[in-house]
Amino acid sequence: MRTTWVRGRGRARCRRRIAVATVAVAALCGAGLTQGGTVHAQGKAAETPWVVSLGDSFISGEAGRWAGNSNDGAGGYSGTDRAFDQPSRTTDEHRVYGASYDNGCNRSDSAEVHSSPAPAGAHRLNLACSGATSTAILLPEHGGRPFKSEPSQAEQLQKAVTGHPVRAVVVSVGGNDLGFEDVIVACAKGFVTPIGASPCAPTQAPEVKKRLPAMRAAAVNSLADVTTAMNRAGHPAGSYRLILQSYPSPLPDGAHIRYPGDKYDRLTDGGCPFFDKDLTWAHDQLVPDISSTLASAARESGAEFLDLSRAFDGREVCSTTTVQAGPRERPSGRTSEWVRFVTTGAGQGQRQESLHPNHYGQLALGACLGLHLTGTPGDRRCTNAPGEGPRAMRLSPAPKN
Repeated sequence: MRTTWVRGRGRARCRRRIAVATVAVAALCGAGLTQGGTVHAQGKAAETPWVVSLGDSFISGEAGRWAGNSNDGAGGYSGTDRAFDQPSRTTDEHRVYGASYDNGCNRSDSAEVHSSPAPAGAHRLNLACSGATSTAILLPEHGGRPFKSEPSQAEQLQKAVTGHPVRAVVVSVGGNDLGFEDVIVACAKGFVTPIGASPCAPTQAPEVKKRLPAMRAAAVNSLADVTTAMNRAGHPAGSYRLILQSYPSPLPDGAHIRYPGDKYDRLTDGGCPFFDKDLTWAHDQLVPDISSTLASAARESGAEFLDLSRAFDGREVCSTTTVQAGPRERPSGRTSEWVRFVTTGAGQGQRQESLHPNHYGQLALGACLGLHLTGTPGDRRCTNAPGEGPRAMRLSPAPKN
């Protein structure tokens, strides 16, 4: 494997009580949307409950092509490549991402909203797009702009649900507004620099701290426009569940990486080219800080909060408790990594898939959402069960910040 780093109106809202409603959403112009964004007839779609997801790559399904990671190119990278068809020995990314592969939104078939087991029988609509910032969500009159040839997500939402009831709207936003990709690139460059390589945390930590308020405002503005779009479509606050979620850590801390010693095997074998100091900072401070900031945005917006910051503990790229697939190790949700390793895209997959929840990770996030939707409205944290597969997730009250 060849690896390198990845690229990647504040308006107050009173806290409201959000009731559970058995509701549904139909598709644009009376039809439904597939996970790839194509339109097809739904018949009695208005009678079927729907759940809608909006936002960025962590909810669109980016990296859902990969069931674990492997450096062995045989057999569809030891069975990890879900776009590979063994009988015909052909690869087609549309098998996983559908039509959304063509514009890079990469809405996978196992994206969170599709893999959630609850509510039972619900239809799912995924409007999220990989790489989206808050401006891809906002209504046009509030600064929203088309992204990757697609209209504002709030605008799409309004058109899709007008005249049809909605069970829940789930939003993932903020990471791209913060510049998380730039942080990761800087840290990876710091690791691979031939001369004078050094950790990035000392310089990146204060910069990220400065950007957190702007990220919070971006999340608040996005939720406000989702609420406005829903209201315009005939869905007043309280008739559906509005949920903002945070991000799982893609990397372990420095004490739990299976490539010790800050050596280049992290780059050439593991796909995790970062110093121990940076790993620990990202896992123990950066991801929790992002989560607590988004929790604050959810409170201001009257939304529920789903804390995913610790959902992948022990399942991250290069974690000591995971393994790569190979000739003697088949992919497994119990043993494989739940995050796509860092790759250039020159050999296998796309660069933009790096450090995103892979197929197993998305199944886990779908399980988290399912558990959340079967419970009463509130703020919760999702964690995994060590040694178990991605469906064995658990909820607990979200920590108070």
